[in-house]
Amino acid sequence: MIYHDAIVVGGGLAGLRAAIALNQHNVKVAVISKVHPIRSHSVAAQGGINAPLGNHPRGIYDTWEKHAFDTVKGSDYLADQDAVIRMTKEAAERIYEMEHWGCPFSRTSEGKIAQRPFGGAGFPRTCYAADKTGHALLHTLYQQTIKFKQAAERNEIVIYEEWLVTDLVIEDGVCVGVIVLDIISGRLEAFQAGAVIFATGGVGRIYGNSTNALINTGMGMAVSYWAGIPLKDMEFIQFHPTTLLGKNILITEGCRGEGGFLLNNKGERFLAKYHDSKKDMEVAPRDIISRNIMREIMADGGFHNSYVHLDLRHLGEEKIVQRLPGIRDICLEFAGVDPVTDFIPIQPGQHYTMGGIDCNTEGETAVKGFYAAGEAACVSVHGANRLGGNSLLDTIVFGAIAGGNAAKYVQGLEGKKGEGALSDALKCAEQKIGTLGKSGGNEIQADIKVALNKVMDTKVGIFREASHLKEAVNDIKILQERYERIKLNYTGRRVNLSLVWALELKGSLDVAEAVVAGALAREESRGSHFRTDFPKRDDMVWLKHTLAYFTPVGVRLDYKPVNIGPFEPKERKY
Repeated sequence: MIYHDAIVVGGGLAGLRAAIALNQHNVKVAVISKVHPIRSHSVAAQGGINAPLGNHPRGIYDTWEKHAFDTVKGSDYLADQDAVIRMTKEAAERIYEMEHWGCPFSRTSEGKIAQRPFGGAGFPRTCYAADKTGHALLHTLYQQTIKFKQAAERNEIVIYEEWLVTDLVIEDGVCVGVIVLDIISGRLEAFQAGAVIFATGGVGRIYGNSTNALINTGMGMAVSYWAGIPLKDMEFIQFHPTTLLGKNILITEGCRGEGGFLLNNKGERFLAKYHDSKKDMEVAPRDIISRNIMREIMADGGFHNSYVHLDLRHLGEEKIVQRLPGIRDICLEFAGVDPVTDFIPIQPGQHYTMGGIDCNTEGETAVKGFYAAGEAACVSVHGANRLGGNSLLDTIVFGAIAGGNAAKYVQGLEGKKGEGALSDALKCAEQKIGTLGKSGGNEIQADIKVALNKVMDTKVGIFREASHLKEAVNDIKILQERYERIKLNYTGRRVNLSLVWALELKGSLDVAEAVVAGALAREESRGSHFRTDFPKRDDMVWLKHTLAYFTPVGVRLDYKPVNIGPFEPKERKY
């Protein structure tokens, strides 16, 4: 049995920042990651990270209070305001911390961190490193973990890369560790720890048309869900307005923040037609722009009934090369168009999971010693709709908070616990994998995965309606039944990706069921969740969080109130 004082599951921004916080408190910490940390999905974030620094000429009067208001307003008032205030108050400190650690932010002519406008914000407060902000931040944090390996005054951060967590082990209401599959060797190991932090990312790959990396299967959410910890607000799935046609590669909101236009097949800036985007046009919140792009396409304003154009040509080659070099590379490589001279064909695609593991502003869950941070968690700072630039901020703010709190918890423990529970869980995991390997079924993992993607894309998308959601519930039940007859195409244990994908598929199916159940039950429209049969927001009935609990027969839903603070809910008038 392997022991560490604390274990962080996930090697992205939230996970590495949590590990650094633990290390700063002299706690021996291990990071368990399904991929090498700098291959985590955080690296794909493009446009920027929010903080009210006031470095832009139009942002000199920006404050954390204004950032908090914009975040709550953008969330359609479902965000917990204590969490939002905590995040926005700490934003500037975390940005300067990353700067001092060496993050190569883009600069103003005065040498300050550059900022640009993003959707739903009253001020240009999005700090950026060209259009590769996640890449820059993640490499900066990874370099810090490497530095700690060489620092004699601190404990080493141990990284287990290409290991998959299959089970969270809880004994008498206390987290005691995890069961992990070493993908390379195929062996299962029990990891004992005083505290465990899950920072495993989102669940975007339950959809086919997604900007998410293939690793974003929702397995981390599923593992905690199976262990009895509720998932919160899973019905709120964000669709990014601009993904590259046919590829669904993200085309950053920074393109529109820098002044890009969205055009229909008549060459019109069509967002002016719609009341909720008429004011802010291309920098309205993402949920509004995504819906209005689809409305324009359905009204025959799109090209081939599937996409519209993003126009950056007027920005000029110098600005595009300086501020959007990655976007230009993507367009040239994957679409054969040059945004300096050509239109970019775009369509909305699944992008972010607002819901996740239910936790509070300290990163604490209902189970002692178990914490969550990043996209895997639901604090909730994003509510029904996340503002662009707030996801990266969420990861480093609450990654640091969860790590610091886990360190204090571990330092207060006396002795190791859970050896028996971990041993039993290891035996059960071995049995489960053995059963998969011996299955005589005829179902193929890839077929079920494709079918799940089709269900989510066609029935649980930008526009939702009861009959389609009910069909999706039944479809997922059938897919879960088919999963029971799954057969691995390779039964060896060493580097068995067939096994890994099969284990993760179970998680994807169960989390997708929670998404659909919450969406069907919520009979209103709020943020990213738009019901055509209930097109209005209903604060009297639905100003509350959805909690989804796993049971052997399906999802059990419950609810809890939203933490309202200084910003009283008002009708959304964008």
